[in-house]
Amino acid sequence: MEIQLFILPGLGNSGEKHWQTFWHKKFENSIRLVQDNWDEPIRQEWLERLNEEIAKLDKPTILIAHSLAVSLVLHWAESNHNKNIIGALLVAPADVDSPQHTPEIIRNFAPMPIYKLPFPSILVASENDPYASFERKQYFAEKWGSDFVNVGKKGHINSDSDLKYWEEGQVILQHLIDKVK
Repeated sequence: MEIQLFILPGLGNSGEKHWQTFWHKKFENSIRLVQDNWDEPIRQEWLERLNEEIAKLDKPTILIAHSLAVSLVLHWAESNHNKNIIGALLVAPADVDSPQHTPEIIRNFAPMPIYKLPFPSILVASENDPYASFERKQYFAEKWGSDFVNVGKKGHINSDSDLKYWEEGQVILQHLIDKVK
């Protein structure tokens, strides 16, 4: 089965040094979501764009979401369904409910949906991520029915983490692919 990867960046998009950008270059079977406004996200607009792009899918697809895009996936899956979405890699979810961890500009993505996802997922968490507490990410994984992977101290698992192709993440992704095949 040929699986497509759908890369979903978070707030501000994923820049040139972000592992999502490296993965998009590396994996020919990947596509990347492009939002109109990366810096002042409006949940409804982001959801509409995601839904438009998912509607175009014609093969089994794994969503690869980072940060704010994790809550986007949860909001999408709460009221939408597409048979081509077969799994999600949820990396470093930003706690949209917590003014202590995330900027006010993303508060319209709150509350974070709490329910069991209808497809297999893996939540990847760092112990020193400033955008959500480690315990909160464990709680999300439990409620979403996601496998939980602790990658140690890697900050927000973003450009600042300097992971380039993030080989460890590719191994985790392969575990998800093996699970859904």
